[in-house]
Amino acid sequence: MVHHTAPASEHGELADVQFRKVTAIIRSSVLERVEQRLQGLCVPGISVTKVKGYGEYANLFSRDWMVEHARLEIFVRRERADEIARAILDAAQTGLAGDGIVVVLPVEAVYRVRTGELATSDELAAAQRDEAANPRQDGSHGPSPGAP
Repeated sequence: MVHHTAPASEHGELADVQFRKVTAIIRSSVLERVEQRLQGLCVPGISVTKVKGYGEYANLFSRDWMVEHARLEIFVRRERADEIARAILDAAQTGLAGDGIVVVLPVEAVYRVRTGELATSDELAAAQRDEAANPRQDGSHGPSPGAP
């Protein structure tokens, strides 16, 4: 595994990249299965958007060749990125052209909009540990409203 180092920050220091962004573009038909798998892993947060595009598979019956898919974006500690990518691959694979892609990228910084402050890898790790140890009362997953 190659370890990446972030470019010098505005403070002039060289920071070790602690976060990864896992982005997946998958068939909409497997989205629920993928979400359930990620919830079972206590992934602390996920963003899902509907997207259109073409790649390995193109809808040649459509004028623009576009196919609807779902895009998932997940920010996690470096140590969890491969586990999460593998879980998405396992849950989303149908074996057909157009199953999608999973990309893992280094993230230089994560800021919390609520506080305007830079989030630390320790904060994200604590959020993940808390979620695993204390699932919400309603049985849902992810950070509780108002969580850091």
